[in-house]
Amino acid sequence: MPQPRAQFVLYDGFDPLDVVGPYEVLAAGRAAMGGGPDLELVTAEGPRTVQPGTPGLALTATGTLDPSAAGYVVVPGAAGPAEPTPDGGDSIPELLARFANGDAAPLLREAFDNPDITVVGVCGGSLAMAMVGLLAARNAATHVLGRDALAATGANTVRARVVDDGDLISSGGVTSGLDLGLYLLERDFGPRVALAVEELFEHERRGVTWRATGRAPLTAGGPA
Repeated sequence: MPQPRAQFVLYDGFDPLDVVGPYEVLAAGRAAMGGGPDLELVTAEGPRTVQPGTPGLALTATGTLDPSAAGYVVVPGAAGPAEPTPDGGDSIPELLARFANGDAAPLLREAFDNPDITVVGVCGGSLAMAMVGLLAARNAATHVLGRDALAATGANTVRARVVDDGDLISSGGVTSGLDLGLYLLERDFGPRVALAVEELFEHERRGVTWRATGRAPLTAGGPA
């Protein structure tokens, strides 16, 4: 039986911390367990060097996004200005839309249709998927600056660092990618592995992972 995979989907302008944060958490989990999902950097177009939105960095994708492979498909957000700049530089919404409406769209649809895949959105990654109708009526988190845009797509925007909606798990701003990775370890491999990695990273997770279970609060002000 093939080993489950964690495919991190790169695209031009992606936010490197959205990738490296959860990647390192899962890598540390593999080391702690003596095995686990294979980790791979991929693109919709195939192997290539990909420039993130943060200048001076580059990551090399070694494969093509495979929506038939069991495991995780991790979609990061983008890095750059929130609004268009006078010099014509790409804004985050433009980067997300270009990625979502390109070659990745049909592959991501197939990933959502695969019951053996959990799709993971980090920061603006959930907004990118929502832009092409993949998150309609789903519970999801995104960066605070993208919440209104996410809600406009028909998604239920939740104000939490990590949201578990079954085969869709999402998180808020870039640092919450660490919390998301730790939650994946806890959910799929147990709390002892997650705690061991949390201690190794000297990182304490914040808040509660939101799920559509239990009693709903009667007063406003909590997570949606």
